[in-house]
Amino acid sequence: MSSAPRVIDGRYRLAEKIGHGGMGQVWAAYDERLDRRVAVKLLRTDRLLAATTGRVTGSHGEELRRRFLRECRITAALDHPGLVTVLDAGEERGELYLVMQRIPGLSLADLLAEQQPFPIEAAVAVAAQICAALAVVHAVPVVHRDLKPSNVMVRQDGRVVVLDLGIATALDADTTRLTMTGAPVGSPTYMAPEQVLSAVADPRSDLYALGCMLHEMLAGEAPFRAPTAIGLLHRHIGEAPPSVREFRPEVPEWLARLVLDLLAKRPDDRPAGVQQVYQRLLPLLPSSSGTPQPRFGGLPDPTAPYRYPHQPDPATGATPPPPPAPALPPQPAQAPPAPAPARPAQPSPAQPSPAQAQAASAQDLTVACAELADLVAARRNAEVIDLAARLLPRAEAGLGPAAPPVRTIRAIYARTLLQERQYRVALPEYHRLAAAEEAELGPQHPSVLDHRRNAALCLEHLGQTAEALAEYRQLLTRWGAHGPETDQLFELREKIGLLTAAAGDLEGAWQGLVQLLFDRERRLGPHHPEVRRLRQTLDQLNSHRTTTAPTRRPLPGNPYAVG
Repeated sequence: MSSAPRVIDGRYRLAEKIGHGGMGQVWAAYDERLDRRVAVKLLRTDRLLAATTGRVTGSHGEELRRRFLRECRITAALDHPGLVTVLDAGEERGELYLVMQRIPGLSLADLLAEQQPFPIEAAVAVAAQICAALAVVHAVPVVHRDLKPSNVMVRQDGRVVVLDLGIATALDADTTRLTMTGAPVGSPTYMAPEQVLSAVADPRSDLYALGCMLHEMLAGEAPFRAPTAIGLLHRHIGEAPPSVREFRPEVPEWLARLVLDLLAKRPDDRPAGVQQVYQRLLPLLPSSSGTPQPRFGGLPDPTAPYRYPHQPDPATGATPPPPPAPALPPQPAQAPPAPAPARPAQPSPAQPSPAQAQAASAQDLTVACAELADLVAARRNAEVIDLAARLLPRAEAGLGPAAPPVRTIRAIYARTLLQERQYRVALPEYHRLAAAEEAELGPQHPSVLDHRRNAALCLEHLGQTAEALAEYRQLLTRWGAHGPETDQLFELREKIGLLTAAAGDLEGAWQGLVQLLFDRERRLGPHHPEVRRLRQTLDQLNSHRTTTAPTRRPLPGNPYAVG
């Protein structure tokens, strides 16, 4: 039986661990008060103090807490698109916590794993965007102290965001010299020599780390490698770095020179600041293409912010792929049966048969669906959307796209997306729902009509007026086949009239809405609020009709209307 998810400060519900280290963890979480996705970093004060000072005392713990919150306040005041937004910070159960914006995309470490070496222009674009963010940081002045690929996110639109700002600063101050046994706070692969020798860092220490990352992007490997952290730190201190042109001759000489300058052992021999580094990167930064940005591809392109500056989201009309399906809970390992030569071979209990695996998958899906229902009841819409998007591929793969459980999950997913006004993502889901249920229940079944109406609503909100109007008209034909007029049918006719006017056909809208007024007045009477409201709509429409119309008749029953 799994325990209930932990909630920090009565507000931040931890969902999934997305990173960890010796002294802390990073969790994907949800802000229950505002129903939004966040990231929460937890730091154990006792482990920090034990690992750094060798002592765990109240005074040292209080100093660490004060310094941590001070650094969080400083970094929360920084405003730049290349810096992660700090939302909250505090302490709970002996752990310091930091609540941050959850950045969608891939870490630079993941991109390096996919593309080694990086395209030269992309590597320069990443470094230039990091410089732009560090310029704001160093102006405070704040030093990052732990700049590395896993602390850099690349969004799908190519924007680069620096993470973990201020954490290393809080853990490494001159007043306490918080250093781990044998190594200062930071990552050995990207650590400047002065950090190794004295645990003192300034903005030029961040430039050294940037040089390490730029070398890794261009050459396909870090400038120094060693089997142990101590060996790696010794190489940073005493060994000259190789030129990236030894690994990749097509790298321009001036760019290889910049990398070597960033990796200078003495801080005074490095560039004076990130502005100077940015100026030296400018010759290889792409210029604006002057064309619309294409739809996003598989991997983020860091050159996109330079090629297509300030352009709107190019994904118009595209459906973002759902998040990957979560891994099934691991089956308990069992010892294989003892060999028995006289008997035919049997499947090992550690490897269930296809029927057993299918049953386990169905059981797991049932549990997940129950969790989804609980989230819906609690109106935790962000979590509903995330879980449903992960469940759908699994359910479809195991049960088929038309299976009732799949349709139920899809209906919950689509309805929640609609509530959250994510019309572009909801639209294809309603199309799939309508197609699946129409094949089974027929084109005039109420649930099919309801799905089609929601699809038309999505089209309407997306500004696709012609497509929405066509969908509503087809829906009217199907709905009218039910016989007696209903309130839904009247609402649909009014919607068609208004969209017809929005499409520019004022006379057609007028004719349709006047006939609707006759029918509603006959049913409800001339003084019903709905009739009066519809008459006001027609009054407004009448004032906008083209003056070239043959006649401009007054509204029926309204002697004050202008003809």
